[in-house]
Amino acid sequence: MGEVTLLIERAREGDRAAFDRIFELLYPDLRLIARRRLSRGSRDGLIDTTVLVNECYLKFVQRESLTLNDRAHFLGYCATVMRSIIVDAARVAQTDRRGGGADQVTLSTDMKASLPDPADEILEVHAALEDLGRIDARLAGVVEMRYFGGMEDAEIAQVMGVSKRTVSRDWDKARLLLAHALRG
Repeated sequence: MGEVTLLIERAREGDRAAFDRIFELLYPDLRLIARRRLSRGSRDGLIDTTVLVNECYLKFVQRESLTLNDRAHFLGYCATVMRSIIVDAARVAQTDRRGGGADQVTLSTDMKASLPDPADEILEVHAALEDLGRIDARLAGVVEMRYFGGMEDAEIAQVMGVSKRTVSRDWDKARLLLAHALRG
């Protein structure tokens, strides 16, 4: 058993020092996952790498218990947590963009209006992903880890306990279903 797996076992039993050590050991991996996600389509300014990883840590700290098995499972769950953080940041940005209670002033923004808003895109993908999850949870998991977690097929395969080829097929199928959902 690896060090992380042993630490996860201790953290499941309530050892806070073991939990902190897990984050310390996996911090570079978590930053890489966050950086991959935030680099897609240029940085949208909603959140940065360090904030995303730190928020992920805080979400874990708030949990009563840790029910993970190993390093791969931990990183896969971090992708889920990062998704919720990114979606929350997009919701806040969307609220702020729509005034957040401030007085509305109309400006001529013909060009800006034609540009897609990153917050809108994230929320649309989130809604479509929730619908996909009701149809096929594994497909939704692949999208979550790849799109929101920035994980590669091999990493996703390890987390899900399937082959890399299965992840690739699931990704292709999920992209088609999501593209259809996002068009309509």
